[in-house]
Amino acid sequence: MISHLAEFTFLRHTLYTSLLIGFIGPMLGTFLVVRRLSLLADALSHVTLAGIAFGLFVEKRFSLTLLSPIQNGVVFSVIGSIFIEKLRSIYKGFQELGIPIILSGGVGLSVIFIALANGFNTDLFNYLFGSISAVGKDDFLTILLITLSVTVVIFFFYKELLTLSFDEEHATMIGLHTKRIHFLFMILIAFVIAASIRIVGVLLVTALMTLPVATAMRIAKSFKQLIWLSISFGELAVVTGLISSYYLSIPPGGTIVMVAICLLLTTIIINKLPRKEFQS
Repeated sequence: MISHLAEFTFLRHTLYTSLLIGFIGPMLGTFLVVRRLSLLADALSHVTLAGIAFGLFVEKRFSLTLLSPIQNGVVFSVIGSIFIEKLRSIYKGFQELGIPIILSGGVGLSVIFIALANGFNTDLFNYLFGSISAVGKDDFLTILLITLSVTVVIFFFYKELLTLSFDEEHATMIGLHTKRIHFLFMILIAFVIAASIRIVGVLLVTALMTLPVATAMRIAKSFKQLIWLSISFGELAVVTGLISSYYLSIPPGGTIVMVAICLLLTTIIINKLPRKEFQS
């Protein structure tokens, strides 16, 4: 594969993109899991699929390509996050209700646009399950920009996001603009999900944001350690899964997820093993 990396540009773009996704997915997923909003990623991933299907429909029916499929996915995902935030304010006593509503809407729109675009094709299959050969230079640059933006925002708003993740009432009491911060958090998730779809696929993107975090939670001693361990497990899963999928000629999304599950099971088993006390 090393020799092929030097020969084929698309492989280098895929590798670099995978490393970026393996970094931002688990990093943001840490805050997502701590806030018990794991299903939020699933909802926005289906909204992103609707955006991608809409882009393919417009391109096929009207021969228009105003935005790339990923950029269409970003737009729809951001709109979906805005609607979820609005529904949270409407259903104050049942704030999680907005997630299945938007998820259902995303699935419904996806089915409609896929049908209007005359059904499934190779491009859509790649977006559902991920693809090694589908990542182009424009996709890589888009994902690079998203990675830099998400990293900068988390760096500057780390304390606010941390406080909001563990105790939203306390965050409100000390004067934090919780609604603005939560909205910013939703936008970040929308961007990360849209970025991850090229490699992992719509149906498996949630796994990349949660499985490395679940693995790291078994051994982490602090929240910062949880973040770095989650990123480490995410990168390991992405690189191992990508190389395996290349040699096995299978979609990378499923391979990456299975590697992440193996890492999770390994940490669970190790933690269950009896530990001998240290003797001098």
